[in-house]
Amino acid sequence: MVGTARPVAEHYGDLVRAALMEARPAGLHTRQLVAATRLTPSKVARGIEYLRDIGAAERLTPIIWRRADGYMFSDEPSDWIEYEKKQFRLILGRLTRVITGTLAPHLARHPDDEWANLAVAQLTGVRATLDQLAKA
Repeated sequence: MVGTARPVAEHYGDLVRAALMEARPAGLHTRQLVAATRLTPSKVARGIEYLRDIGAAERLTPIIWRRADGYMFSDEPSDWIEYEKKQFRLILGRLTRVITGTLAPHLARHPDDEWANLAVAQLTGVRATLDQLAKA
């Protein structure tokens, strides 16, 4: 009888989770996770993505990342909020560049373009919301 193989990302996630749990409360940088798990950096990244995906579904402690500490599990809501705000700032920066670098020139050349006007109107609201979340 042939068993079904676990998805590869799940296996990577298990290895990354074990390494992070062993290091807890400290964190591990990617190179340290590579050494601890013997995975490649891209496989470590897939493992982290998997843990983030299942973490929400299973209400697990979220994985955060800090420049000084690397990836880590933290039980402190203030750590989660700090990480979330940084993520909102990153998204806000990318969204702002789409609006100013792509949509604005589009509208400058075609000011009556219905799609571009709709996109700018909608994204301006999203941009304002992200700005507030990043500052809150």
